[in-house]
Amino acid sequence: MKAAVIAGRTLLALLSAVVLLAAGYGWSTLQRVQESVNKTDVLTVLSDVPNAPPVADGATDILLVGSDSRTDAQGRPLPDAVLRQLRTEATDTLNTDTIIIMRLPHDGSKARAVSIPRDTYVPIPDIGSDKINSAYGLTKFFTMQRLQSEGVSDVTERSKRGDQAGRRALVQVVQELTGVRVDHYAEINLYGFYLLTEVIGGVEVCLKQATSDPDSGANFRAGVQTISGSDALAFVRQRKGIPNGDLGRITRQQVFMAAAASKLMSAGTFTDPARLSGLLDAVSKSIVVDEKLDLTTFAGEAGGLAGGTVEFATIPVIDIGARNERGQSVVTVDPAAVKAFVAQLLGEKNPTPTPPASTPTTQKLAGDRLVSLDGRPRAAALQSPPCID
Repeated sequence: MKAAVIAGRTLLALLSAVVLLAAGYGWSTLQRVQESVNKTDVLTVLSDVPNAPPVADGATDILLVGSDSRTDAQGRPLPDAVLRQLRTEATDTLNTDTIIIMRLPHDGSKARAVSIPRDTYVPIPDIGSDKINSAYGLTKFFTMQRLQSEGVSDVTERSKRGDQAGRRALVQVVQELTGVRVDHYAEINLYGFYLLTEVIGGVEVCLKQATSDPDSGANFRAGVQTISGSDALAFVRQRKGIPNGDLGRITRQQVFMAAAASKLMSAGTFTDPARLSGLLDAVSKSIVVDEKLDLTTFAGEAGGLAGGTVEFATIPVIDIGARNERGQSVVTVDPAAVKAFVAQLLGEKNPTPTPPASTPTTQKLAGDRLVSLDGRPRAAALQSPPCID
């Protein structure tokens, strides 16, 4: 499998802050976006987790999460009309199908990021081994059950507290898998992704061949096409009918986000009052960040993203078609190999990686492709979308 290009639905939202400064739209507009963002104290309550990676590592590390939550950022269930727009239905389950660690070095050097496949099989605190995308949802489910038994009758309150517990579990699992200390957290749900793609007027993609998948709602012709809303969701969620399943879907997400970032910077979103209003609406309904992630500070630290290049990759895996004891399809990894790969990719100042006992049997992804994020024609690949499966 080839190197990752851009991954994570959340990156599109965070890049908005960078673009505002890079394009000179000013602090007042950025502050309006900041005020629309929902906050979580997940990293504050995680500060006392034993054996956590060190804080002072010379960089800011952000965990970017895309969830398939059927609630909004305040924990309120999405109306049936909205669920129909998303081509989905109400469910008590929650999966985090996009998980990325993004590193912004304090010395101004190149930003890097690494994706974690949703089916990666890992130990989850108080639950046991399961897919990493279920860490948040399973923890939330059991927390809500416990709260109900304790007499908490308000469903919205149980959901909000369940979300907090789920986020804590996910951050802890990611830290233990990668060896990276998470400095900031940012999350977007299905509805937010839908709204953001509508705000920027859709994204141009190219497929090598026609494809369809009833489960995700994907039904696309071959060639170049512009997609948004529910079609965009189906595009990044499809994994049946494309090579490599879960890893193939990561490639979809990466290519889509490269195009979306370029479109965001040239769509006039921040100078058009109607589009800016739409962006603020999407942010308020769907974006959650940790309480210490100030977008004005982030924009200053990440200014290079809007004017330079960033490298993305995916962790090395052993088997993408393994089965756990319950017969579920999972992605297996060598934790030592993952830590070594992440340390090398993200440029840890004093890495002490442990070499894997054996060479992984699957394709390890290395950051050998660069992506321009400023919308300029420096990189020919962004002038027309690359055709993918």
